[in-house]
Amino acid sequence: MPDGTRRLSAPPEGEWTGKPGAHLHSRYNPQAEAARYIDSLSLKDTTECFILIEPGLGYIIPVLREKFEKCKIIALYIENFPRKYDCPAVCGAERSDVKKFLDKESDKINIDRIRIIEWRPSLNHYKEKYVNLLSLVVEFLKQSDAGKRTTAAFGRRWFRNFFKNLEIMNNIVLYRQTSLPVIVTGSGPGLEQALPIIAATQNNCLVIAASSSQMALSLHGIKADIVIATDGGNWALKHLTASRKPCPVLAVNLCAALPSQLTDTPFLVINDGSFWQNIILQDLVVASIIIGQRGTVTATAVELAMLLSSGNIYLAGMDFSNSDIRTHVKPYAFDGIFFGRANRFLPVYSTIYSRSGLLREGGSMNIYAAWFKDQLPSWHKNGERIFSLTENNVFKKAKPEALSIEKNTDKIFNSVNAKKNAALFRERGAAALLSALNNPEYAAKIKEELTALLFPSCGNDITKEELEKAIAGELGQVSNEK
Repeated sequence: MPDGTRRLSAPPEGEWTGKPGAHLHSRYNPQAEAARYIDSLSLKDTTECFILIEPGLGYIIPVLREKFEKCKIIALYIENFPRKYDCPAVCGAERSDVKKFLDKESDKINIDRIRIIEWRPSLNHYKEKYVNLLSLVVEFLKQSDAGKRTTAAFGRRWFRNFFKNLEIMNNIVLYRQTSLPVIVTGSGPGLEQALPIIAATQNNCLVIAASSSQMALSLHGIKADIVIATDGGNWALKHLTASRKPCPVLAVNLCAALPSQLTDTPFLVINDGSFWQNIILQDLVVASIIIGQRGTVTATAVELAMLLSSGNIYLAGMDFSNSDIRTHVKPYAFDGIFFGRANRFLPVYSTIYSRSGLLREGGSMNIYAAWFKDQLPSWHKNGERIFSLTENNVFKKAKPEALSIEKNTDKIFNSVNAKKNAALFRERGAAALLSALNNPEYAAKIKEELTALLFPSCGNDITKEELEKAIAGELGQVSNEK
C-alpha cells in the first residue's frame, strides 16, 4: 500500500496537493514508492488499458509505461493542478464528462482487459469525491460490458434480422412533429397503477407502447398510436403476436426480431446511426429516424417521443425495480410460458421467484436507471419535459391533470409504399453494402462496424475477404429461413 499517511509541515515542492499538509506521495522517494505499489498488484500481462483513479502527481504512470509498453494508460483526476507525468486524462467528477471521456478512450478495448488502479492516499484526502469517482468508473464498465456481451451474442442475428425485415416491410411511415403530450409505456409492474390514467386520457395524447406492454394496454381498452420494437431475440416475437389487435404504426429498428405477419403494418423505421445501415437505407430510399442502440426499448421510446412531439412526455411502467417477486405487468406475453411449464415440482411462483432474483442480482435494472440519470443532462431542455405517472427513482412524478387537453385531430402519420418486389429489395440492399465495402472511401468504417457484429471476438484482424464471405453466409441463411 502506498505510503500516503505522512504529514509534513514543509513538504518539497510538487510532492503534495490540495491543502497544506495533505500528502499523496512519499517525501523521500515517491518513485520507489510507486514502483513497490505496482509490483504488489500482480498485474496481468494481458491487460490492455489501465484506468487510474486520482493518481496524484502520477508517479505510477512511468512505472506502468516501463512494465507495460503497449498498454494504454488513462487517468481520472478530481482536482486540476500541474502534474509531473502526462497521459490522456480528465479532471473533475462530472458524470457526463467522465463517461464521455471513458467511452472515447476505452473504445475497441476488451472490457476484460481493462484494469482499474486506485491510488489510495487520494481516498484519505478526497473521501466522498474519490468514492463517487470510483463508483462511476465501475458503473461505466458494467454498462460497457453488458453492451459488448449483448453484441457478441446477438450480432449475427441482428444482421440477419435487418435483411429479413427488408422483405417484411411494405409500407413506410412519414411523420410531422406534433405538440401533443406523449405517454410512453414500458412493461414494469408500475404500469398497472397508471392504466386508469392512460385509459382516461388516451384520446388527448400520443401513446407509444413498448411491444411488451401491448397486452396490458389492450386488456384495458387502450389502443397505442405507436408500438415500438427493438429487441433482436426470438422471444421478442411473442410480444408482437400475443396481442390480437393490429399495430396502427410499428416503430422498429430493422435489426429487431419481427414476425412475418406484419407485412400490412406501416413501419416507422428506426436507424441506429451505423454507417452500414445508412448506406443500405439511402440506396433503397427508405426514410428513417436515427436513434442509437440503447440496450432497452423504453430508452429508444423516450427518444422517439422527443422527436415526434414538442409536448411533455409521461412515462409508465418504467420502474427500474421489481415489485416484490413481480418483474412485469400483468398480463404479460411470457405468462403463458411460465404456466405451460409449471408442474408440482416446479410451481409458477417458484419460477417467478427465481427469475426475479436473477434480474435483481444481475443488476440490469440499476444499469438502466443509471443510464437514464446520466442521459438526462445531455437531453438538456428535453429532460425537463419528462415525467413519470408513477413513483420511481429517476424521473419526477407527474400531475395527471396536465394530460387533460383537447387532442389535435390533424394527421400526424402518412404511410407510403416502399417496394414492389420483396426479394429484389433485399438483394439490392445487399448489393449496396458489398459495393460500399469495396469502396476505399467507405471500406474502413464498414469493416469496423461489421467486424464487431459478425466477428465480435476477433478485433480488427479480419480481412475484407473473410468479411465478404461471412456476409454472403448470413444472407444465404436468410434465404434458407424463408
